[in-house]
Amino acid sequence: MPTYDLIVIGAGPGGYVCAIRAAQLGLKVACVEGRETLGGTCLNVGCIPSKALLHASHMLHETHENFEKMGLMGAKPKVDWAKMQGYKAETVGGNTKGIEFLFKKNKIDWLKGWASIEAPGKVKVGDQIHETKNIVIASGSEPASLKGVEVDNDAGIVVDSTGALSLPKIPKSMVVIGAGVIGLELGSAYARLGAEVTVVEFLDAITPGMDGEVQKQFQKILAKQGLKFVLGAAVSEVEVEKDKAEVKYKLRKDDSEHEIKAECVLVATGRRPYVAGLGLDKIGVALTDRGFIQIDDHWQTSAPGIYAIGDAVPGPMLAHKAEDEGMAVAEVIAGKHGHVNYDVIPGVIYTTPEVASVGLTEEAAKAGDRKVKVGKFPFMGNARAKALFQAEGFVKLIADAETDRVLGCHIIGPNAGEMIHEICVAMEFGASAQDIALTCHAHPTCSEAVREAALACGDGAIHA
Repeated sequence: MPTYDLIVIGAGPGGYVCAIRAAQLGLKVACVEGRETLGGTCLNVGCIPSKALLHASHMLHETHENFEKMGLMGAKPKVDWAKMQGYKAETVGGNTKGIEFLFKKNKIDWLKGWASIEAPGKVKVGDQIHETKNIVIASGSEPASLKGVEVDNDAGIVVDSTGALSLPKIPKSMVVIGAGVIGLELGSAYARLGAEVTVVEFLDAITPGMDGEVQKQFQKILAKQGLKFVLGAAVSEVEVEKDKAEVKYKLRKDDSEHEIKAECVLVATGRRPYVAGLGLDKIGVALTDRGFIQIDDHWQTSAPGIYAIGDAVPGPMLAHKAEDEGMAVAEVIAGKHGHVNYDVIPGVIYTTPEVASVGLTEEAAKAGDRKVKVGKFPFMGNARAKALFQAEGFVKLIADAETDRVLGCHIIGPNAGEMIHEICVAMEFGASAQDIALTCHAHPTCSEAVREAALACGDGAIHA
């Protein structure tokens, strides 16, 4: 008889959530993780440590830029980089230990080491083979490489997102290659810490796939914060000389060649699925052309009894998407019905201001020949946002012109990552813009801007 009902490979957000849910449903579960701590990339070298640095740098910005405006006088604080790194490590440690506690609470075995799948139902960790009825691959992703650029996180000059979290010092200058979520978050953090940051992006706009109006406003706000942008530029090479690097790029509009020097170069050109060492080829697990694991509507791979979730499979590379899939596949394995609504997966950029979105952009909605109406409300008309010195953004609500059903929402402003969930719930229940407009919102809150945007889909916002 197999030792386990389920072995999960990977203890990131998708993997550990899957393991916990499966254990709650009465299955005997083990989780394989080779790191010294649980939590995967997200908790160890991704989401959580980056948000710690973003928070710390935002606090520094507030003391330097806004405290005196509020009558808070005194010497401006200086950065102790070692202590800030300690704060980041403490934040990470508290979260990873919390998962370890949850594993013990739910009687989940942590198989320490790196896994390979010898055959369906057989997982090798170290020299031992463990038998199981089901396997879930939640191996996550790794930073994507860029031709002509060699990353060396230990040297701290040309780094990926992992290396950027633990630089030996705050650089005076930084070039960020890639204007996506990771590049802009870390770039804005280091800009607030005093670095001169230049973002080089291949496309002609930042944050590819985002609503067009949000893209323009977001870039405008970041530029006011000191970030410089070089768009439509193809990076060809990065050369390291002593303690600096030179980034060579070509502008796509005229093929002109340029270079820029900096103390640190962050390569933030996306991520790719990590499946190395699992032995997928020998057990018949099919991959897509881009290296993702192919799955069906129940997260089943092409091999019997082997499932896959998270960054290793197609779809947005988001921790909360992986968590949803983890819970859903655990339900499926336990004989229940697992479900993920991929049309309601929010995305958040944790800069200041935050940027959050869910559902269709205006461009995507109109591309399908659907008639839409757009309700937009600026935070300049929101009292709470003005008090927070964050009134530059807006809420944009997309609704079907005939049914009034909410199709999407895009927010750039204070606490956007928290406010977007009101729209997520509304979309899950098939709500109309009027449903939101008729719902009382507490005053004064930033969330009132969401209601105002909904009102703007009808007879008009009150405070605009």
